[in-house]
Amino acid sequence: MAELVYPPVIGVARTMFKALDLRFDIQGSEHIPQRGGAVLVSNHIGYLDFVFCGLAARPAKRLVRFMAKESVFRHKVSGPLMRAMKHIPVDRAAGMDAYKHALKALRSGEIIGVFPEATISQSFTLKNFKSGAARLAQEAGVPVLPMAVWGTQRLWTKGHKRDLGRHHIPITMRVGEPIAADPAEHADTVTERVRARVQDLLEAAQRAYPVRPKGPDDTWWIPSHLGGTAPSPAEAAALDRRR
Repeated sequence: MAELVYPPVIGVARTMFKALDLRFDIQGSEHIPQRGGAVLVSNHIGYLDFVFCGLAARPAKRLVRFMAKESVFRHKVSGPLMRAMKHIPVDRAAGMDAYKHALKALRSGEIIGVFPEATISQSFTLKNFKSGAARLAQEAGVPVLPMAVWGTQRLWTKGHKRDLGRHHIPITMRVGEPIAADPAEHADTVTERVRARVQDLLEAAQRAYPVRPKGPDDTWWIPSHLGGTAPSPAEAAALDRRR
């Protein structure tokens, strides 16, 4: 079936990126398979992460179908677009429907995007991973594609105003080699291996990031363990519990 909506949306996104003069540094896109199913797994630090993760798959001419919270699909603007692009709504009260939907898509050769932290990390560090991505890959017989993004939190993230001005913000992305998800392994073991690889990629993206805070008032996007003023993981967890 022809993709009537997804490609034009990508074109609009690229136009927006150009207007914002974002500076992209993407490495590892060659690890995205040109055909066949896979589960793309990334850290989650900003509201636009799914857009950037999808961009990393474009050199392989792949369209990623993301699993996203169901409320996004009820929005009068984003809802019709999300459905037309064949993204998958996740109702946390009835998650099995989304799981079955994603499994069917994987078996038909699609790439499914998952943020296994489930919510944005307000500490900008890696939270614990849910095991759903590993279980999907195991049951569908497809690999996991580990990925990390950095810099996206500076555009739009939880607890901060959007900054969509022409500020030349760098966006760094790293994609790792596919990870086999052996059905004989426990899903938690596969999940820990994937998380460790995403952590490595995240640290590589942070090391490669070309700018530092402009001053004391610009340290909010740097994790506390790197000298910034973002909430610590414990503080971020407390913030999540209040919401």
